[in-house]
Amino acid sequence: MFTESTPYFSIKHGFSAYLSSWPKDEPLPTEDELRAMLPAGLLLISQVKSLEADCLIQLRHLDDDAKSVVDYLKLQSRKIDIVLQHVLEQEEHEGERFSGTHFGGSGISIISDSALNIGAQFKVSLHIKEELVALICFATVTASESITSELHPSHTQFNHVLEFTQILDTDVEQLVKASLSVQQKQLKLRKQAKAPR
Repeated sequence: MFTESTPYFSIKHGFSAYLSSWPKDEPLPTEDELRAMLPAGLLLISQVKSLEADCLIQLRHLDDDAKSVVDYLKLQSRKIDIVLQHVLEQEEHEGERFSGTHFGGSGISIISDSALNIGAQFKVSLHIKEELVALICFATVTASESITSELHPSHTQFNHVLEFTQILDTDVEQLVKASLSVQQKQLKLRKQAKAPR
């Protein structure tokens, strides 16, 4: 179980985070208690992603003749992802919704209309739709700054950095893989934009 700040890089990418305030005097949940907090939909997604990761490790040992099998399995995986995205969208979310701007294995950054107190602890339900990441963790506000809204220059918003204080190791792995996947997609788009037409 991840309980201390391990430095991972953070990637810029939009996502949704639902925050519920956690009392300072209440201890953080254990690993088992954190798992028990997962609603059925999130538990299903977590199990599928874990099985998929194990399968992909085994597929790497196959030779080039297995490429068509790998392609077929990727297609099946994509179909399952689409169904799971639908399941995820039907879930009821506890807490206040915030727009996320950056994520990584160490924490997240979110935008809000009001300031959050440094040191405030939150239960976080995190959803990165494009990467099919959905998890519950705990995080503390470590930094906060006022910013000018891009859409409404006269409106002040706040950028908050939250570091994970309690998150399952498998969820850290999911976030790291998702950040690498997003980075690869961003690099590919930049390369395509620079390519001569």
